[in-house]
Amino acid sequence: MAEPIRNKRPDIPTAPTPQNTPASNAPISSHAQQPGVASIKEEDLDRVAAASIFAQNPKLVSLIQGRLSTLVGRSSGYIESLPPQIKRRVAGLKGIQKDHSKLEAEFQEEVLQLEKKYFAKFTPLYEKRATIVNGGAEPTEDEIKAGEEDDEPEEGEDAEEKSGESAETAEDKAGVAGIPEFWLSAMKNQISLAEMITDRDEDALKRLTDIRMEYLDKPGFRLIFEFAENDFFTNKTMTKTYFYRNESGYGGDFIYDHAEGDKIDWKAGKDLTVRVEQKKQRNKNTKQTRIVKKTVPTESFFNFFSPPKAPTEDDDDAASDIEERLELDYQLGEDIKEKLIPRAIDWFTGEALAYEEIDEDDFEGEFEDEDDEDDDDLSEDHDDDEESEEDDEDGSKPKQEAAECKQS
Repeated sequence: MAEPIRNKRPDIPTAPTPQNTPASNAPISSHAQQPGVASIKEEDLDRVAAASIFAQNPKLVSLIQGRLSTLVGRSSGYIESLPPQIKRRVAGLKGIQKDHSKLEAEFQEEVLQLEKKYFAKFTPLYEKRATIVNGGAEPTEDEIKAGEEDDEPEEGEDAEEKSGESAETAEDKAGVAGIPEFWLSAMKNQISLAEMITDRDEDALKRLTDIRMEYLDKPGFRLIFEFAENDFFTNKTMTKTYFYRNESGYGGDFIYDHAEGDKIDWKAGKDLTVRVEQKKQRNKNTKQTRIVKKTVPTESFFNFFSPPKAPTEDDDDAASDIEERLELDYQLGEDIKEKLIPRAIDWFTGEALAYEEIDEDDFEGEFEDEDDEDDDDLSEDHDDDEESEEDDEDGSKPKQEAAECKQS
């Protein structure tokens, strides 16, 4: 079940308010649209010339941006100019809104308690799954039959032969217990996680035996990764905990604050989050050379356990980058909690990909309006004929491009 804890407001466009300037900037995670007034007519302006002027005078751009920033939070005076009786009504509406916010906070708290209640019911199923994955038990015939109902038999496959094969244990057939590399395969099918996993990480993640989660006493949750003995680190478990603020956000949502991860006890020379660079240095006097080794950070899934820290006042220049990494880090935790753990078998088989929402941005620029395509077809018919003749003369097959629908 989706937890109501979120770090941003809903994607609801803000209404135009030309009378008043907002008191504060919208949060980075907000997708609210900027208000605009379409009725304002601009004077004719040579935009190319204007762009050239700004390009040649970067200080002018900076000056304008600085001036605009000083206007944020200033009132136009509209609210202050209202008659006293109308101001009282405005204050009354604010009071009603506070009552609404209290009810929203109660709603979110009750939803969280309901999620915890059902999570307790899910837990025995997760434990049974872990036992089967790691070879501690075999699924029952009823469980196998229920799982095979959705599987389409391959062409020419004998049903009786398939039934007999399903009755064989893993040890009888291949001498292997459980489902090897179950969690690694599931994670590699989950796109946001797959992007973090490097080739070097895979040997360690093959030893991943279970991924669990638990709710905290206060709003928040903890992810728990369990590992078998391996050549890389001594940790049996690694945890990452996501904490939320005490106060509720707009709409009663819990506000994400920060995350903390366990320290990884790497074995000597096995730290996957760093790489060793070697560089030759020559002594100017003796002309002798030596090899200097330097350890530098590198990409790795295990950086997940060292989450970014919230920006401070001294981090103004890098604040936006840190905010972006914080949001990405939180979303990864949500993906593991809400997608990977509840439906691990569907990620292992790849079936979960069919249920992922299609991001419209993925198709931006890939499709054109039909009218434009028709015009292009009419204008390019002759060119296509010439290109096909050239391809025939070269003896090569023409390239065929097909639109691919990627679900993620």
